[in-house]
Amino acid sequence: MNKLTKVGCSALCGSLAAISAANAGELTVTGGVDMSWLSKENDVTGNPIGIGSNLTFTGSGELDNGWKFDLSIAHKNGDTYSSSNVNIDMGGLGQLNIDQGDSGNGVAQMDDKMPTAWEEAWGAGLSTGIKTVVGAGGSMNLMYTTPTILGTTLTATKAWNSGTTATADVATGGQGTDLNFDKSYDLTVNINPSFGTEALSGLNIFAAGHTKAKNNKAARTINDYYEGVAGITFDIGPVSLGAARSGFIMGTAETTAATTHYTGAMWGVSFNVNDDLSVSYGFHNSRKAGYENGSQNMLAEANRRIEVQSYQVAYSMGGASIRLAETKGDNLYFSSANDKDVTTVSVALAF
Repeated sequence: MNKLTKVGCSALCGSLAAISAANAGELTVTGGVDMSWLSKENDVTGNPIGIGSNLTFTGSGELDNGWKFDLSIAHKNGDTYSSSNVNIDMGGLGQLNIDQGDSGNGVAQMDDKMPTAWEEAWGAGLSTGIKTVVGAGGSMNLMYTTPTILGTTLTATKAWNSGTTATADVATGGQGTDLNFDKSYDLTVNINPSFGTEALSGLNIFAAGHTKAKNNKAARTINDYYEGVAGITFDIGPVSLGAARSGFIMGTAETTAATTHYTGAMWGVSFNVNDDLSVSYGFHNSRKAGYENGSQNMLAEANRRIEVQSYQVAYSMGGASIRLAETKGDNLYFSSANDKDVTTVSVALAF
């Protein structure tokens, strides 16, 4: 970890008056590199070697009233600029977070909380088409988090324009990518109902909902849009278990030849062999329904369902991690002719 200290300079009447190393906080830089090798079946592999570099700048400070603030700037995989967010910890009043739409707030926090040795079942090198909740977290947003009371934490998130991301200061985002929708809202709840007992200390229950309102200029065939997810995870010693369901109402009128809603199911189990070695199995599916050519659910079952399962192993050695995933996908992107497998080997180095 490297620490950068802000140096302040002031000039009076054209003369250098002072150079000071005093500052309200500090800026730290962390980063790493991920290197991968993929082998795909029933698909074009091309060059199997990949590399991703990541840097995160984190600033922190404290106000006179004791409130703490943090700034996080992410630079991922060669992007010139990825995302940033500012978090204000108000102590007993909770926290405020302003995010530039990196899908880290609101329901997006709960898109897939299943235990895993490395990545989500759909995130280990296989492009799947699995539909996960995003909500207001995919747009420039403001999120409030309550203090944790009796093991329960609530969040409320608002995005003023769906699809708008990374708006600069003293500027507006204009029309976002979701042209048919305006403001969007998320609510989440996370509960650890241990009741003071050791047996339930690893139990976690979560649920989240999202809605975005129809733009008043949208066509009559567009309605309000909704997302939701709910699930449970349970840690028992070295074993972690989890299961969840998700649902989407697309805001598309049932009179049109389009998908009207999606449902999803996921579950996973992981086992920590020791402090360095872990193994896991994860499963995730998506189903869609709607009207095709004027009739509901006319598509074949295989063209309405995606299933992905992934076996994973992860081993860490200090700042280095080695990960292996065997992932199988059926009917990817809702196509019965799109079954694929991938073997992924990843090596990560952190600094």
